[in-house]
Amino acid sequence: MAKIQRTKLSKERIRSAWIFLTPMFICLAVVAIYPLITTINYSFTDARLGDLYNYNYVGWFHYETLFFYDEWWWVSVKNTFIFSFFSVFFETIIGVTFALILNNNMPARGIVRAAILIPWAIPTIVNAKMFQWMFNQQFGVFNEILMDLSIISEPIAFLAYPDSSMAAAIIVDVWKTTPFITLLTLAALQMIPTDIYESTRIDGVSSWKVFWNITLPLIKPTLVIAIIFRTLDALRVFDLLYVLTTNSRETASMSVYARQWLVDFMEVGQGSAASTLLFAFLTIATILYLIITKTSFDRQGVY
Repeated sequence: MAKIQRTKLSKERIRSAWIFLTPMFICLAVVAIYPLITTINYSFTDARLGDLYNYNYVGWFHYETLFFYDEWWWVSVKNTFIFSFFSVFFETIIGVTFALILNNNMPARGIVRAAILIPWAIPTIVNAKMFQWMFNQQFGVFNEILMDLSIISEPIAFLAYPDSSMAAAIIVDVWKTTPFITLLTLAALQMIPTDIYESTRIDGVSSWKVFWNITLPLIKPTLVIAIIFRTLDALRVFDLLYVLTTNSRETASMSVYARQWLVDFMEVGQGSAASTLLFAFLTIATILYLIITKTSFDRQGVY
C-alpha cells in the first residue's frame, strides 16, 4: 500500500513539474529556438535585409565563402579567440588572488567586497566609452601617467593600432569581469572548513603548498564553472569591441563581423551564416564545459 502511495505521489510530482516547466519551454521556443531555426534557414539563402521574404536558396555558398575566400572572417575568428583566451586567463588569476585576500579577516572587508562589485555593475558600453577617453592620445589619463613616470616621451595612440587596441579591450574586459570570478571563488573558499588547515599550520607547510594541494582542489568545481561561463561570454563579445575600437575590422570579433553583414551590408544570408558558425563554436564550448565540469565533479564525489 505504501509503495502504491509513493508511486502515485511520484507521478503527481512529475505531472506538476511538467505543468510548471511548460510555460518556460514555450517561451524558450519563441525567443530562442524559432530565431535560431530562422537564422540557420537564412544562412542558405541570398536574403537581404530590405526584403526578407523574397529570397532564393543558394546552398552552402555563404559557408564556402567564409571558409575559403573571406580573410576578414578568419581575422574575426582569430580576434575572438585571442580576446577570449587572454581576458579569461587574466581574470582568473586576478580574481582568485582577490578572493584569497578577501577571504582573510581584514579591516573593512565588507566595504571592499561591495566596492569590488562596481566594475561589474557598470554597463559594458559605459565602460567602453569611459576607457576610450582614458586611452585617448591627447586627453587620456594613461598617457599622462606614463609620461609623468618618464616611461614614454610622447603620447601614444593606443586605439589607433590593432595590437594595442586588442590589448586595451582585454584590459577593459578584465577590469569589468574580474569581480565575477572573485565572488564565485570567494563563495567557494568560505565553504571550506577551517579545520582542514589546522594540521598544515602545525606541520609548517608553506602557503603555496596549502593552496596548491588543498585549497585549489576544493574550489576547482566552482572555478571551472566560472571559467567556462566567462569563456562562453567572451566568445560572443560584441559591444565592448564595437564601441571601444570604433568598429575596426582589424579588431572585429565574430559577433561584430555578423552584425556588419546583417545591418551595414544588409546581406542577411552572409550574416546568418556567420551567426550560425558562432553558434556552432558556442555549442562546442558548451559541450566541453559539460564534459569538464562532470569530470571535475566526479573526482570531487558530487555525482
